[in-house]
Amino acid sequence: MKQIISQFVPLEEIGEVLPFGNGHINDTYAVTDREGTRRWILQRINHHVFPRIEILQRNVAIVAERMQQRLREAGEPDLERKYLHFYPLLSDPTKNYYYDGERYWRVCRFIPESMSMSELTPEAARYAGEAFGHFEEMLSDIPEGTLGETIVDFHSMPFRLRQLREAVEKDPVGRVAGVRDILEEIDKRADKMLQQERLHEEGKLPKRTIHCDTKVDNVLFDKTGCVLCVVDWDTVMPGYILSDVGDFIRTGVNLAAEDEADLSKIGVNMPIYKAFVEGYLSTAGKFLNPTERSLIAYGGRLMTYMQTVRFLADYIDGDKYFKVHHPEHNLQRTRAQLRYLECLEEKAEEMEALLK
Repeated sequence: MKQIISQFVPLEEIGEVLPFGNGHINDTYAVTDREGTRRWILQRINHHVFPRIEILQRNVAIVAERMQQRLREAGEPDLERKYLHFYPLLSDPTKNYYYDGERYWRVCRFIPESMSMSELTPEAARYAGEAFGHFEEMLSDIPEGTLGETIVDFHSMPFRLRQLREAVEKDPVGRVAGVRDILEEIDKRADKMLQQERLHEEGKLPKRTIHCDTKVDNVLFDKTGCVLCVVDWDTVMPGYILSDVGDFIRTGVNLAAEDEADLSKIGVNMPIYKAFVEGYLSTAGKFLNPTERSLIAYGGRLMTYMQTVRFLADYIDGDKYFKVHHPEHNLQRTRAQLRYLECLEEKAEEMEALLK
């Protein structure tokens, strides 16, 4: 490991390298200096999930530069703890990642005296909303076309529906007959769920720089509970703000887990939703247009529908993408997401009234 990090930091400055965090995609290590102080984070980038490494690392460099600029302009006194700084290679300052012949690595600055919150209370939801709204606002003047897609068509509804249709046509493991009822529910909603693409074509819904993974544990707090910064930038790319607000509503506002087997436990946590929206609009409201504001609740339905489609397509295809713990796991996830979508539809009028 020291040989890897010494591509970014002089070898004589490096102390211990220890596993860090509990991420499911990248392997992460905390690196100390010779005095034992944590100074750096070393990550192996999972190039199977993120095959476009050069685009990913170019994106994070642009985002870091823009955030540093905006924070400096605002007179931020705690600058180094408010954004992620990625180190360039010592041998080539134009590159911020290292390829060892098999794997890709990067190093960023360790943010001291920081913590994440795993328990989602209304207070934490409000902080998360403020943090993600502020993150988007700081990056809102990055011109469209500057950043690339780290995962192509990641939140494209036409693409996800096409994946499902292809899986149904092939039916490789003979599962289509048992999910006809779900396919009917998906089909009758499909046209409504293509609304964001139509609005974009009409010039009413712009593409922004978005995070694409808006969960509360991607927000770092200081020891007093104040927000430091948003982390985990691997999916930062162009997209619609409906992805960010919608994915939080999908994951954080659900009363149950996304694979809950007991469908009666699934429901909408309105205090969490209200707190998140209040926090988000307090910061993102500076740049959102009226169409974007009006579609926040719809974003929750959209992203829940999209995840229903993705789980079902993978189930029909033989469980090739999502890790499963039993043969019916993806079907269980599909039914749970579909039930949550129904709950969001039942609450739609109340959720949209709160936006006004």
